[in-house]
Amino acid sequence: MIVTGEASGDLHGSNLVKAMRQKCSDLSFAGMGGEELEAAGVEILFDAKKVSVVGVSEVVSHLADIFAAQRILRRFLAEKRPDLLIIIDLPDFNLMLAKAAKKLGIPVFYYICPQVWAWRSGRVKTIAERTDRVGVILPFEEKYLKDRGVEAEYVGHPLLDSVHADLSRAEFLRKHSLTHKEGDDDGCRLIGLLPGSRSKEIAFLLPTFLQAAERLQKNSKQRLIFLLPLASTISEEELNAQGLREYQQKLDLHVIRGDRYNLMAACDAVVAASGTVTLELALLNTPMVVTYRLAPLTYFLGTLLIDIKYFSLVNLIAEREVVPELLQKEVCPENIADQLQGLLEDESKMQDMLNGLAGVRNLMGGPGASVKAADLALKLL
Repeated sequence: MIVTGEASGDLHGSNLVKAMRQKCSDLSFAGMGGEELEAAGVEILFDAKKVSVVGVSEVVSHLADIFAAQRILRRFLAEKRPDLLIIIDLPDFNLMLAKAAKKLGIPVFYYICPQVWAWRSGRVKTIAERTDRVGVILPFEEKYLKDRGVEAEYVGHPLLDSVHADLSRAEFLRKHSLTHKEGDDDGCRLIGLLPGSRSKEIAFLLPTFLQAAERLQKNSKQRLIFLLPLASTISEEELNAQGLREYQQKLDLHVIRGDRYNLMAACDAVVAASGTVTLELALLNTPMVVTYRLAPLTYFLGTLLIDIKYFSLVNLIAEREVVPELLQKEVCPENIADQLQGLLEDESKMQDMLNGLAGVRNLMGGPGASVKAADLALKLL
């Protein structure tokens, strides 16, 4: 049985199923997931979309679905007695299911476990009790969990299998008509604005990013082209509501649909919201400034629960400040523009960051996370 919730878990789970079947062709799978797992041949017992919710109010409104999913999956465990339960992320839901599996003597493999090193560290004990093996995707997680009694092994990050650019900078510029003539990018610098893929992130960060871009252009003697990738979850209307159209009249500012990794790889520097995107940028060798801003009350409550030295994944993996981090009130046009300008004008500063990003890539190892995770899972059968 395989159980996951969000779209990313559905994708990673499908790749894991494919890798396991390549090594052992007579396996059959059932569980909770979405379109990716179903396409991989998994019998879907419950649609993951019904339980993939965040926030207290959303959870409360979906309690009936959550209880129904637990009931259906537990019945399957009890009646069919699968040889292995694979759980992916979705910690509160999955750890309850893991408890039921352990009582039935069914081994449990946890792939992509919660970030217990950042918050709610008490869950480590629960993970140790209810799982037989954990496949982690950040290199420092293995030691953290092993030191606390969890059978953990680093399998690599799934991004290592999927993040790559297939166009050169010049090809990208020509494809999106960003040059005056073929190959003409002399003196041109590309700056990426990546405020996130959620509406709240756009509202919190995009206006500040646009103000920083204007300030950066005023202080630069070079031609700057600003690029903003349009996430599938965001509409241009939402961007315009935060001032995009106004700034497109002042700046050489382009919204690009798709081509995300080619855009990121082509940039000389990027300002980005903290998240998985920082790892994507590191893998593409793109210098960055990382920002994190929440509503004041949310941030205050977070400080009571979270205890980490850095908030960007790049710095957490490196265990030092490879990229600058701007937090809450530090996220202002002046700071962002100054940090980007420093990268663009100081070659030694830029090279230091590129060396640091190379170190992060070395720590992350090579591709093949799904294959390595499949090996761990099959050992439990």
